[in-house]
Amino acid sequence: MTIETILTPAEFPALAGRDLRQTACVVFDVLRATSTFVTALHHGATAIIPVSEIAEAIAMRQQRPDVLLGGERNGVRISAKGIDFDLGNSPREYTPETVRGKTIVSTTTNGTRALRACAKASTVLAASFLNLTATVEFLKRKNFSNILLVCAGTGENPALEDVLAAGALGELLAAVTLSDSAQIALRVWSEARPDLAGALGSSENARRLLAQPALRDDVAFCLQRDVCPLVARMNADGRICSG
Repeated sequence: MTIETILTPAEFPALAGRDLRQTACVVFDVLRATSTFVTALHHGATAIIPVSEIAEAIAMRQQRPDVLLGGERNGVRISAKGIDFDLGNSPREYTPETVRGKTIVSTTTNGTRALRACAKASTVLAASFLNLTATVEFLKRKNFSNILLVCAGTGENPALEDVLAAGALGELLAAVTLSDSAQIALRVWSEARPDLAGALGSSENARRLLAQPALRDDVAFCLQRDVCPLVARMNADGRICSG
């Protein structure tokens, strides 16, 4: 098993030119997109459809009035073209009462972009601390020879929380071969593991969320380990479903 890690969104465009047909991609946007998707599926959502642009989400809503619109720009719930999105990007909004049986069309600053960049891979998973062990068990069960861990990042920069989650997953997989980038993630994780909350509290995204009373609890929520025992897998049609 070989593990490679993409640490920054600046590397996304190069994925379009790579042959990913024998590769499983695992996308991390811990604060908060993939944590939100995993939570929504755990609470009974039928599927998440990640799209890159606000206009795509609105067009899909016009075609399918029954879907929920979720997402953010710069951390804030979207209101555009006279349409207020039903949900933002806080996993705590995605309660069973709100999402059960629903399909959610979501667009976020980096997370949905990262998922779409991996569309040509044999398997694409949305992962977080919330479903880390379930994701690892799936990867081991399928015995993939090549695994690409994709950190969604912030803007065009790395996001500490995504690198930490990638390192944690790499540790659990105990791969035979780690790329230099995967070794970086593993070492960052090994140093932060004794005080994960303390380490993450200094990250750019965590500081931004902690400064907003309505969103500060998202940080602790997204650091919960294995409370959603499911695999969030993106199908060939672009829908993320459980299983």
